[in-house]
Amino acid sequence: MKKKNLIILGLDTSCDDTCAAIIKNNTVLSNIIRTQQIHKTFGGVVPELASSLHIKNIVSVVKKAILKAKITTHAINAIAFTKFPGLIGSLLVGSAFAKSLAMCWKIPLISVNHIQAHILANFLEGVHSSIPNFPFISLSISGGHTNIIKVKDFLEMKILGSSKDLALGNLFDNIAKILGFKYPGGRIIEKYAQLGNSKKFLFNKPKVKNLNFSFSGFQTKFLYFLNNKLKKNSEFLSQNINDICASFQYTVFEILFEKLYKTVQKTGITNIVFAGGLSSNLGLQQFFSAKARDNNWTTFFPTSEFSTDNAAMIALVGKLKYERNLFDKFYNSNN
Repeated sequence: MKKKNLIILGLDTSCDDTCAAIIKNNTVLSNIIRTQQIHKTFGGVVPELASSLHIKNIVSVVKKAILKAKITTHAINAIAFTKFPGLIGSLLVGSAFAKSLAMCWKIPLISVNHIQAHILANFLEGVHSSIPNFPFISLSISGGHTNIIKVKDFLEMKILGSSKDLALGNLFDNIAKILGFKYPGGRIIEKYAQLGNSKKFLFNKPKVKNLNFSFSGFQTKFLYFLNNKLKKNSEFLSQNINDICASFQYTVFEILFEKLYKTVQKTGITNIVFAGGLSSNLGLQQFFSAKARDNNWTTFFPTSEFSTDNAAMIALVGKLKYERNLFDKFYNSNN
């Protein structure tokens, strides 16, 4: 189904951000994100609270997205929403709301894979000066997933490797908690790491088969390392916090690089597209930009706005599926 100017409303309620966006073709007209601050009190996302706050926020977030886009509801051609993966209660709120709107407005409904959307956020207008060429390898890293994915086309993707336990974002938050930082701690680790010596402390890297990852053992060994140091010197943490964060980050980046290097050797693909919240980490971008120069890779990092959870990326996948007539089953094209 081809339309010259396709306008899509995107919704994302996969975790604790209530997101709504309007895109026209690949151009973002609005991208509204309302973060639930209450989870900081509990040191992590509380699923029941997240879903109840999505119910409270979603109407106002959608209204704001439409107003900012300066369109009427009659101009919207379809609604795209995150179907999976994510917190089940949060996903159900977004799904039910999207279905209700689509039925009321008599427009198509399109379900979207959240991980796929993170990758395709790199194709939103203005994210890059030049868009990635197919095929490419995507390293998708966030609080909920860690995947190496071969991308042959917009909607043709294959997971080559993934974490068997902790997602990388979970690891960062857990290490931050061990270090005494408040939730969410990834940005705090990044801040201290920029001031530290990344070679000061050596951490053993987990040995995992194929292109998969495992971070739970690494987290446990980090805890043992810190406890042993604190037994000898109670001031160790405060005296070495920058170097600890830098060394931790560097080890994680090396783990990712070793898997990516194997992937490139196996596939022959040297276009590397980063996706997910952790792809906005400046240390990671500096590390992989240097590795790309050394290995003749081409790398793409999305802007911060489109690396974390957002609805513009959901709307973009909705647009791509609309053009291919990939609608959800309850949609009646005769409406």
